[in-house]
Amino acid sequence: MTTLKLYNTKTRTKEDFEPIDPRNVRMYVCGPTVYDRAHLGNARPVIVFDVLFRLLRHVYGADHVTYVRNFTDVDDKINARAAESGRPIGEITAETTGWFLDDMAAVGALEPTRMPRATRYIGQMVAMIEDLIARGHAYEAEGHVLFAVDSYAEYGALSGRSVDDMIAGARVEVAPYKRNPMDFVLWKPSSDDLPGWDSPWGRGRPGWHIECSAMAHDLLGEKFDIHGGGIDLQFPHHENEIAQSQCAGHEFAQVWMHNEMLQVEGKKMSKSLGNFFTVRDLLDQGVPGEVIRFVMLSTHYRKPMDWTEKKRAEAEKTLRKWRRLCQDVQPTSPTNLVLDALKDDLNSAEAIRRLHFLADGAAAGKLDDPGDFVASAHLLGLLTPELSNWFEREKLIMDLAGGEVAESFAQQIDAARASRDFETADALRNRAMAAGYSVRNSPDGTILEPTGKADPSKLEVVK
Repeated sequence: MTTLKLYNTKTRTKEDFEPIDPRNVRMYVCGPTVYDRAHLGNARPVIVFDVLFRLLRHVYGADHVTYVRNFTDVDDKINARAAESGRPIGEITAETTGWFLDDMAAVGALEPTRMPRATRYIGQMVAMIEDLIARGHAYEAEGHVLFAVDSYAEYGALSGRSVDDMIAGARVEVAPYKRNPMDFVLWKPSSDDLPGWDSPWGRGRPGWHIECSAMAHDLLGEKFDIHGGGIDLQFPHHENEIAQSQCAGHEFAQVWMHNEMLQVEGKKMSKSLGNFFTVRDLLDQGVPGEVIRFVMLSTHYRKPMDWTEKKRAEAEKTLRKWRRLCQDVQPTSPTNLVLDALKDDLNSAEAIRRLHFLADGAAAGKLDDPGDFVASAHLLGLLTPELSNWFEREKLIMDLAGGEVAESFAQQIDAARASRDFETADALRNRAMAAGYSVRNSPDGTILEPTGKADPSKLEVVK
């Protein structure tokens, strides 16, 4: 059996994965701050680590893997959203948490084993901060408690930068009560109009970094196997998690994994460029969640991922073909061909290339058990019953609207164009539109899509 290998950001090497306890493999992944809809970039770590979760469950058994992904429900962004909207904070975080779960389910993500909310672990955070103060790694100043970066000699090991470099390259809060510009907040005071909890340092709320350390320790123990998240969290968030956890006497995570960032049509996604969109935006535009997942997994998680319209169209075409191929096929066992790709540092791009090979074999009747192809796809969260709604709906519409007739008619349009008989091509196009079909050009030829008034009987096939 091929050994599972994972790239450890901390050691900068691909290592054989050896769980601390094979009967309880433990993984923590940083989750969202719940103040708005999840954008497309937010979905990438969810999908990446969902595939790892599925793989670990396959290798070690579903009952032997614990996956924790948190919700940050106390944060200045949430406070600002509440102030501008006039809505209660609890109402906003409950709503946006529900949105996030719905949208991630739509792209095929399994729910983690545990999904802790930060506000339910304030006591654990306070206890950890008290311990850090007692050990000489944190100090109180003007109602704040700060972690003393100078007290941890290994600070910067994860990101590979010295403290001086980090000060020069980072936006650090300049505050008179800090002993060192890089010292970060563990606890800060709250005014009467902001969320707050009683503590030895007065009414206040936790800093961002302490929550993950406290929740991971409470739910996964002194040390656990894998900590994941986006590369944007490597510094300062994950660097700070390591520092405060180890200074509190916890070994913390053994393997650190980070997925790269997402672009749109070759550019950084941003509202100013007009290429910013949420997962829900795509879903509402009719892009199936399974297509979003396929595009994401077509790039290795440690490489920047570029979302393009071309990739979306190709993914939809492939999934449509694969679902037609396996409509009546029951999954059996994943093939070693796909398993070996995933065990090589979660190489989902190579796994998908191998799925293409298996699909071609199944279509040609050369695959001994087509169920192996389906089971292999399921390992990536593809072709699952949960994500089949778009295909079943499309299939029903096509059946009701004469799918085969429409396809044949589209081929006639393409044939007329190929022979440069544009007059006939235009006449056929107009006839299709009169019959209630939208006519769309694609790299693969003309596509007729039925509208609510489509009547295939009006598509007279020209002999």
